[in-house]
Amino acid sequence: MSFLEIIGYLGALLIGLVMGLTGSGGSILSVPILAYLFKYDEKTATAYSLFIVGMTAIVGSWRIFKYGEISTRLIWYFGLPAIVGILLSRRVILPMLPEELFHVFGYYVSRRMFIFGLFAAMMLLASYTMLHKTDLKLSDLDVKEDIPFHPLILTEGLFLGVVMGLVGAGGGFLMVPALMLIANLSIKKAVGTSLIIVCMNSLTGFFLGDFFFMEIDWSFLFRFVLLSFVGIILGGYLVKFIDSERLKKGFAYFILSMALFIFVMEFVIH
Repeated sequence: MSFLEIIGYLGALLIGLVMGLTGSGGSILSVPILAYLFKYDEKTATAYSLFIVGMTAIVGSWRIFKYGEISTRLIWYFGLPAIVGILLSRRVILPMLPEELFHVFGYYVSRRMFIFGLFAAMMLLASYTMLHKTDLKLSDLDVKEDIPFHPLILTEGLFLGVVMGLVGAGGGFLMVPALMLIANLSIKKAVGTSLIIVCMNSLTGFFLGDFFFMEIDWSFLFRFVLLSFVGIILGGYLVKFIDSERLKKGFAYFILSMALFIFVMEFVIH
C-alpha cells in the first residue's frame, strides 16, 4: 500500500467524520480523494462516489425514518425526476462525451476537465451557501404539511439529477433550500427528505448507471465505506463538544480551498 493510498483511507475516515459532524459533505471529499489519491479516472471516481454517498446516507436515514422527518410525497415528486436525470447522465450524456470536448486558442478542454470543473463550481456554491447568512427566516415561510404539486419541483429534481450523475455528488446542499423555498418544507423535513432522496438516487445511479458497465473493485469500496461508517459514529459523538457555527464556517473554507485545488490541478498543472 502506497503512502497516497494510506492518506486516501484516512480520507475515507474523514468523509464519515464530516458527515457525522455536519450531516453533509461526503461527495465533496470523496471525488477528490478517489481521483487524486487513488488515481481513478473521472468515470470511475464519480461512479464510486455515488456508491459511497448512497451507502453513507443510509446510516443517517435510520434516524430520519424513526422520527418521521420526511415528506413522502416530495420523495416521489422530487426523487423520481432526479432518478431520471441521474440515469440520463450516467447512461447517455457521459458515454457520449468525447475525451476532448473542444479547443480554444490551442487550449483543449477534456471530458475530465469539464466534469471536475463543474464539480469544483458546485463546491464553490456549497461554500458560499455555508458562509452566506440569509435574511430569510423559517417563520416567514408558509410551511405546509400537504405539499401541492408544483412544476418547479419536477424541474429542480431533474436538473439536480443530471448534475449529480455527472459529478458523482449527492447535491444535498442544493436540495435542502430548494425543498424549503419551492415546496415550503420545514428545515427538519427538508433535510430528512433530502437525505432519503440522495440515498435513493445515488445508489440507483450507481447500480443502474454503472454497475453493469464497468468492473467494480468491491473489496476497495467496502473498505472505504466501512472506514466512513467508523467516521460517522465518531463524528456523531464529537458533535456534542464542537460549536456548530465554527464547524460550519471552518468546513466552508475547507471546501473553498479544495475547489481551488481542483481548478489548479485540472486547468493549470494538467
